[in-house]
Amino acid sequence: MKFEFATATRIIFGPGALRDIGTLAGEFGKRALVVTGRDSSRAEKLLASLRVAGVQAATFSVLGEPEISTVENGVQLAKRDNCDFVAGFGGGSVLDTAKAIAAMLANDGDLLDYLEVIGRGKALTKPSAPFIAIPTTAGTGSEVTRNAVLASPEHGLKVSLRSPFMLAKIALVDPELTCDLPPAITARTGMDALTQLIEPFVCLRANPMTDGLCVEGLSHGARSLRLAFHHGQNKSAREDMALASLFGGLALANAGLGAAHGFAGPIGGMFSNAPHGAICAALLPHVMRTNISALRQRDAQSRALTRYRQIAWICTDDLHATADAGVDWVVRLIEELQIPRLGTYGVKSEHVDELVEKATQASSMKANPITLTPEELAETLRQAL
Repeated sequence: MKFEFATATRIIFGPGALRDIGTLAGEFGKRALVVTGRDSSRAEKLLASLRVAGVQAATFSVLGEPEISTVENGVQLAKRDNCDFVAGFGGGSVLDTAKAIAAMLANDGDLLDYLEVIGRGKALTKPSAPFIAIPTTAGTGSEVTRNAVLASPEHGLKVSLRSPFMLAKIALVDPELTCDLPPAITARTGMDALTQLIEPFVCLRANPMTDGLCVEGLSHGARSLRLAFHHGQNKSAREDMALASLFGGLALANAGLGAAHGFAGPIGGMFSNAPHGAICAALLPHVMRTNISALRQRDAQSRALTRYRQIAWICTDDLHATADAGVDWVVRLIEELQIPRLGTYGVKSEHVDELVEKATQASSMKANPITLTPEELAETLRQAL
């Protein structure tokens, strides 16, 4: 047995944790670039805490999912203001942007030098500028991952900037920051969290450390996503989902993902109006069903089959549940959360072949528990349209 586990230098979890951010951030310097979502006023408590600690901050708003140009503009601002460190306050897009800006502040050259697939894929040679990750959604786990997903509209792709050097110095997870999320965002980010607990648990690179995180995280997420969706101010449910998201990020960063995420990158690159979590949710039950069928036919002794049964036991709270019952549970959950099908975002049958071709090249696809044929991938995608 051989595996590696790497994560943020420090993880701080708990309701009200944001109150300590000024003291924590002060050790990294006196000038910060604070990356936020569209409405930077949501970060006012963070900015006020930094001011009290004597830290001056420039703000940089991310208006949607980050593109290469977004990061380049953020780097220019950070250099112009002589920022010592970067803090990301927002959802996965914001954290990925902040993570990439911090990396490029410390490394020479252009962003394309280091990007996978469309770039030169060079390794970063220097640790990022200090990066603090503060998620305000419960889904991506980006606060503890070592990559940033960036869109390239001209290529119709989403690609990663990836390096162990990109891990956050501090990942601060305060569940109270998620209490005001609307139901639709709660649903799709929550389904992203569940997908990122299910896929690493069954993937080819699963290891004992990530297994424990997946089982514990899934138990929290399965019992609380519905409650968080219907009763957003329920603090216990929000805490469970924040924990599920964190554990999912830890698991995917140290094990891998699977076909749902293998498809999600190409679909998100071609259809920019499709939120990542909604793509994963629409695909998840169909990927699960295809994997289970393929494993039964070609690898009946695979431990992934046993793990799909474990997933069913956790989600249904029934120790006699079959792997198929777990898939049915996911289908019912998606229906209750009102997750739309992929066709809602313009994905059509004529796109299937191109998306399958792109998905087979995705890094996430390489960890799927069994190699799926192009025909199996195409049928899986059609089921989600």
